[in-house]
Amino acid sequence: MKKLVILGAGTAGTMMLNKLVPVLDPDEWQITIVDQEPRHYYQPGFLFIPFGIYRPEDVVKPKRNFFPAGAEAVFGRIEAIEPDRNRVVLEGGRILAYDWLILATGARIAPEETEGMLGEGWRRNVFDFYTLEGATALAGFLEDWEGGRLVINITEMPIKCPVAPLEFAFLADWWFTKRGIRNKVEIEFVTPLSHAFTKPVAARYLGDFLQQKNIKLTTDFSTGSIDAANNRIVSWDEKEVGYDLLVAVPTNKGDDCIERSGMGDELNFVPTHKHTLLSKNHPNIFVIGDATDLPASKAGSVAHFEADILLENFRRAIAGRPLKEEFDGHANCFIESGFGKGLLIDFNYDVEPLPGKFPLPGLGPMSLLQESRINHYAKLMFRWVYWNLLLRGAELPLEPQMSMCGKRRVA
Repeated sequence: MKKLVILGAGTAGTMMLNKLVPVLDPDEWQITIVDQEPRHYYQPGFLFIPFGIYRPEDVVKPKRNFFPAGAEAVFGRIEAIEPDRNRVVLEGGRILAYDWLILATGARIAPEETEGMLGEGWRRNVFDFYTLEGATALAGFLEDWEGGRLVINITEMPIKCPVAPLEFAFLADWWFTKRGIRNKVEIEFVTPLSHAFTKPVAARYLGDFLQQKNIKLTTDFSTGSIDAANNRIVSWDEKEVGYDLLVAVPTNKGDDCIERSGMGDELNFVPTHKHTLLSKNHPNIFVIGDATDLPASKAGSVAHFEADILLENFRRAIAGRPLKEEFDGHANCFIESGFGKGLLIDFNYDVEPLPGKFPLPGLGPMSLLQESRINHYAKLMFRWVYWNLLLRGAELPLEPQMSMCGKRRVA
């Protein structure tokens, strides 16, 4: 019997499990999924918790709820992957042999990578919102905060959901306006990028939004340390930004098991063929989601589009057929802009976000790079889609490759 092991039961791993179980003969295949965390988190929902839009219970469910019959689930820490021996070693010494391996080990925040971030200010006036614990603690802080200097700081790229820090800034502007204390809060967005976002056209649109909302943009700031005693962030070239409240986006890294296995780059992301999703170093290992080193966004939509490509390529690989080089880096992201409105961006490796209509040319109903209430409600409704369709491997009416339909080229 052939053995398939999927490491990671987050968005990408769970989708692949649900897509593969129905197409692999149970008399020929043993499928095992491994994760050390029994709870599944709807990570896009973390953004809404500090502002009271979601509660913690809205974004957490048991992972077993989304596993199909016909697969073995193992909860435990991954000690190491031994690709030269086609096996995975778990904590306690259990060995899982495999014929094929899918790495969906994701990414995590690593605040320990920045000097001083985990110092005396951590969870006192220095918070993250990329974890449930961080978002919940920040919600408690904001309930009683009466104003001051709010700094949102991206430590370094890449990060999960690159638009989320901007969304936090926009929602903060709305939140403090709603509370009647916006005039008492100075908001500054500090980024290592040269613009508000990674793509020039979108950066121009999003930078204009920051300006309209009176949010100061500080670019080219490479955070070197946090001076918690004096409430300031310090760059590697010794520039300083003071804060009363720091919302930090720490360094993002791949899972530590990748480092222990010697399979990743300096941030523990796995070298992956950008169009086939096959490991560059191991012919029987595929990589998906945030675990890859691809020049694509680390976002749930990317994992969704990758899953469709990987399903086809896995079936080709086990049949000894050539892989299709069809993943184009497609990403599709809603951006909360506050006051019950949102934007939508749709792009890939080669085409940056452009204005227009989505998904139907001229009709939409959603607008690209333009505020609308439909975009806001679509983002909120996506939570239902995520729990009930996406994780369960259902086919959604979006092609994995990006389409130019409805988009307008701009200078």
